[in-house]
Amino acid sequence: MSDGQRQRVLQMRLVVEATDYDEAVAFYRDVLGAREKLQVHGDNDEKVTILDVGRATLEISNPAQVGMIDKVEVGRHVSPPLRVAFEVADAAGVTSELTAAGANLLARPTRTPWDSLNARLEGPGELQITIFEELA
Repeated sequence: MSDGQRQRVLQMRLVVEATDYDEAVAFYRDVLGAREKLQVHGDNDEKVTILDVGRATLEISNPAQVGMIDKVEVGRHVSPPLRVAFEVADAAGVTSELTAAGANLLARPTRTPWDSLNARLEGPGELQITIFEELA
């Protein structure tokens, strides 16, 4: 897309259905540190919280790439069809905070061949998460 063209897609939103809504909001907002943009509660117990997680990209990978990432980060195939990755300044520290808050640790922070430090967890809403820190 040239500089003169207007970008068509303005935002990407990943929607996570969490059975324990309050736990999920506390985990992603209070522990991970995503900034709350909007919270709406309906008359019939409907609840939504929209969190700003910074810049979003859509990474499309073929099965071979997903398998290679799984092998590097975890040592075996564990990825569901959707996984979310968050870049942070301190992967080891954030991983410790998230596991203390109830995330299931799938793999501790590991240095990757592309020079990042990646950890794999499962968070509320059964969402598989990569926490990564760019080292270069």
